[in-house]
Amino acid sequence: MTIRAAQAGDLPAINTIYNHYVRETSITFDYEPWTIERRQAWLEKLVNSDGYYHVLVKENENGEVIGFAYNSEFREKRAYKVSSEITIYLHHELRTKGLGTKLLQTLLDKMSVSPVSRAYSVITLPNPASMRLHEKFGFQQVGILTDVGYKFDKYHSVAILEKSI
Repeated sequence: MTIRAAQAGDLPAINTIYNHYVRETSITFDYEPWTIERRQAWLEKLVNSDGYYHVLVKENENGEVIGFAYNSEFREKRAYKVSSEITIYLHHELRTKGLGTKLLQTLLDKMSVSPVSRAYSVITLPNPASMRLHEKFGFQQVGILTDVGYKFDKYHSVAILEKSI
């Protein structure tokens, strides 16, 4: 399996993975699936970030994208630029199989040589697999936002995890 920087040609596969979670789960609070145009703007913004942000894909043995991970803006204000939110998604049929470990490790390695000094992850609860993955890398829960999101006729809380880079 290969982990590499994402390219424009990966965007349909990234959207297929992500949009499943949009349509079927509350793991993401997006309501509408992403279009290719939106995903192109997303990739361009992250790639042109002066080394702050990274977008990676994981391919299987056949060269098919089976997951992606990235770090992005934590908050808009300039002082927050040294902090970054990380996100990781695997194809829904491959979750909880340990495939996210190397992907997250590679992202954290890239971040360690960037200007970013703190990583944050916001995880919809319950999500024990994601919590375990992040804790494996030294992320610590620093807060819970109770009933902060509403999707599929239900309120959802999120955990906020933090790691020094």
